[in-house]
Amino acid sequence: MGRKNRPRQRAQQNRDGRAEGKRSRDDAGWGAGYSEIIKENKLFEHYYTELKIVPEGEFEEFMQAMREPLPATMRITGYKSRQEAVSMIPPLLMKIEPQHKILDMCAAPGSKTAQLIEMLHSDMDIPFPEGFVIANDVDNKRCYLLVHQAKRLNSPCIMVVNHDASSIPRLYFDQDGKKDILFYDRILCDVPCSGDGTMRKNIDVWKKWTTSNSLQLHGLQIRIAVRGVEQLAVGGRMVYSTCSLNPIEDEAVIAALLEKSEGALELADASADLPGLKYMPGITSWKVMTKEGQWFSDWSEVLKSRHTQIRPTMFPPTDPEKLASMKLERCMRILPHHQNTGGFFVAVLVKKAPMPWNRRYPKGESPAEGNPSVPDTPDLLEVKKDDVCGQPICSVCSSPPPPKKMKLFGFKEDPFVFLTEDDPIFPPVQAFYDLSPDFPKLNVLTRTREGKKRNLYMVSKELRNVLLNNSERMKVINTGVKIWSRNTDGEQFGCAFRLAQEGVYTLCPYIRARILNISVEDVKVLLTQENPFLSKLGDDAHNQAKKLGQCHSEDLNAPQCPIDLCGWRGKTSIRAFVPRNERLHYLRMLGVEVFRDKQGKRNDGSTEIPEGSAEDAEGLSQEADLLEQEGEEMEQNGSESNANGPEPIGSTCDGSAS
Repeated sequence: MGRKNRPRQRAQQNRDGRAEGKRSRDDAGWGAGYSEIIKENKLFEHYYTELKIVPEGEFEEFMQAMREPLPATMRITGYKSRQEAVSMIPPLLMKIEPQHKILDMCAAPGSKTAQLIEMLHSDMDIPFPEGFVIANDVDNKRCYLLVHQAKRLNSPCIMVVNHDASSIPRLYFDQDGKKDILFYDRILCDVPCSGDGTMRKNIDVWKKWTTSNSLQLHGLQIRIAVRGVEQLAVGGRMVYSTCSLNPIEDEAVIAALLEKSEGALELADASADLPGLKYMPGITSWKVMTKEGQWFSDWSEVLKSRHTQIRPTMFPPTDPEKLASMKLERCMRILPHHQNTGGFFVAVLVKKAPMPWNRRYPKGESPAEGNPSVPDTPDLLEVKKDDVCGQPICSVCSSPPPPKKMKLFGFKEDPFVFLTEDDPIFPPVQAFYDLSPDFPKLNVLTRTREGKKRNLYMVSKELRNVLLNNSERMKVINTGVKIWSRNTDGEQFGCAFRLAQEGVYTLCPYIRARILNISVEDVKVLLTQENPFLSKLGDDAHNQAKKLGQCHSEDLNAPQCPIDLCGWRGKTSIRAFVPRNERLHYLRMLGVEVFRDKQGKRNDGSTEIPEGSAEDAEGLSQEADLLEQEGEEMEQNGSESNANGPEPIGSTCDGSAS
């Protein structure tokens, strides 16, 4: 069997396998015998009744909403002129601008990170915004899920790193010829939490919920938040959020930060930033309850035997003036029954001055803020001994300080190696695609130091700066966007690299050759047929493809946005290399029906799948995904990416109408 037919057959086998698996499960009666989870937890009801976070007379409505399934919500990817509702709120409160340097401290699985990237690219005329997003997560496996989410947005301004957020290293960058500390303009601190606001979709929380979850997480949440405000630039904003309704994880953390900041932090009033949002203001009085149901109203009431589980920062400040100055009512708690959402908590902090423990050093600066030569550790906090257990206690969060040694998790990643000014790999690529003189070739990198470079990636110049100055300080999982992939057959035509679809939007402003401007009908042909003959294209596109010169055509029925595709031209055929999600998306934009009902029928009632149909396109798009996965194998074996001759030549197809 020819290699060219393998991906298509494998895609069909996958579809057949899924259908057979579903029939087998249905025949076996899967799902029968599982008892339905009872959505009741008396301790939960007792706890929140006592705390009075729900307005009087609304508690039954609140509980009824918690038992109802969460409605499905959708968010449109905004910056390509093309999750759960409350989880979209924190990025909206950050007021992102294209020049902002952003840290997402606990980023996985990545829905909020995706929002941040979109906001960074709000101006489509700027291919490389000055800002960037560094997305961090402590879980190595979840970092790869984060990479998958971010990859869909094809941004050169995203970096995924793997660190404990409570001890994430301080980074440096070159500025005006000297090395400075990197302070972030915006920080998203969406901390790990007990998640009792997610009961509507995570029904396991009903039977697992206990107050001990919040008591155990409180110290970690403060340590992460402290590390965040340390790395926040003066004048910057940090959004603290949880999907918990518990004040121990919410207002108590904010109050602890404000109290120890000695005026360096201010709780911002964000009510005007989300008009129409229904929320409850933060509370100023709460109690602490053990999992056995014992209540404490003040730290002085807590028995010494419980001092290791219950800490002073879990209680509201006792000084009325200090409590009033914090303005905790500016916090926002979203209750499920008010707008048919999940439960959520969010607060916006603005940094007015360096943190006080950073001001106790000469010249008003700490070693970490004023002297890059001092080793970076998050140990700038005053440390004292606990009066009960004798263990070191952090004066800010009243819990053990974070570890000083950076810990690396998971597998060792391949290096990030930037091309040099005289790298011999670049001139053929530059000539083949006639790249404009302002193309930032020094921002191109590979993932190998030796041997053939299989893929070329691009990052913004700001992320390049960060990478070059911090390669030994942080564990980078992924960064940038893939722009070229090696194809050994291309070497005989002067260029060993073909365009990668995910990087085509980044490259388009710089490519001046090998561009075909084609009609909407030509786009449909390319996206619904595997290897269409050149004659299947319109006359204008056919002539362009044969000449591979830069041409122009118009289509009055074209969509009012550019569609950029990359592909290969053979001797007699042409092929688009477009992943499944983009292929189906573009077809839908062009008015081609891409979905079938459960019986496999199209909207017109027919079951026939003609050549070039959208159903056939779905199979082709799955094949394109498989081809992408098998790309390295195909490159190593010199396999051709189309069926009609040994002359594949890299090209980019622009489906826009000017």
